[in-house]
Formats: sequence, structure tokens, C-alpha cells
Amino acid sequence: MDEIDRAILRELQTDGRIAYADLGPKVGLSASAARQRLQRLLDSGVVSVVGVTDPMAMGGQAMALLGIVVDGDPRAVADQLAARDEVVYAVLTSGGFDLFAEVVAPGPRQLLDFVNDVVRPVEGVRQIQSFPYFGIHTHRFLWDVG
Repeated sequence: MDEIDRAILRELQTDGRIAYADLGPKVGLSASAARQRLQRLLDSGVVSVVGVTDPMAMGGQAMALLGIVVDGDPRAVADQLAARDEVVYAVLTSGGFDLFAEVVAPGPRQLLDFVNDVVRPVEGVRQIQSFPYFGIHTHRFLWDVG
């Protein structure tokens, strides 16, 4: 991957629906050259184009990141939680927590109920620390592409 590929990725992070006619000049290429470059990145598997939803825009009003400590294999707990609609993602970690799960609920009460009635009873869950999000939360993932 060279600097032009990185420039294409930076532009796509800003606007994933940018037209090739606009993308090309921004990265120093023609529209057709930009299209070919992006297609090469897609074909090689370096880049995937996906839709990302904003849980708050879809009706969720309370979100939290849950740091979870597990007795035993955290993969089983992560798999069980990831199957729930309330869980945006679950990821295994190393350090003070065995896994993190981001959850969204219609409101604070439902978030509390989810933690107490769904997460705590999962076999192996020993400790949960909740990091709630306040105010309007939107997902915007920007990765340093160099």
C-alpha cells in the first residue's frame, strides 16, 4: 500500500459514498484511476465496504461499554453476549478485563435491566464494570492509515 492508497482510505473514512469524480482529484488521480485503485484494494481484501448503523438513531437512548471479568474461558461469554441484539460488539481483551461489550438499550432503566438480568446471570461472569455514554453518541471509526 502506497501513499495514494492511504489517501484514498482517508477520503473514504470521511465520506464512504464519495463519487470517483470527486475522489480522484482529491488524491491526485483521475476518476477512473481512483476507481481502479479502490477496486484493487477491495479485491485484495485490504478494504471492505460496509454499512455502519448508529444505534442511537435507531431508537437506542442509553449506551454503555461493559468491562467484564470472567472465571474460565471468556470466549463462551463473548459468544453468548454477541448473540444478543442489545450488544453492538463483544471483543476479547488482555489486561484488567477479559472482554468488553458495547450495549445499547431504549433507556437507562432497560440498560440496567440488561446488565442485571441478562449479563450477570451468564455462567462465568464474575465482575462487570459499566462505562455509560452520556449525551448524543455517534459512531465514527477513523483508523490511522498512515
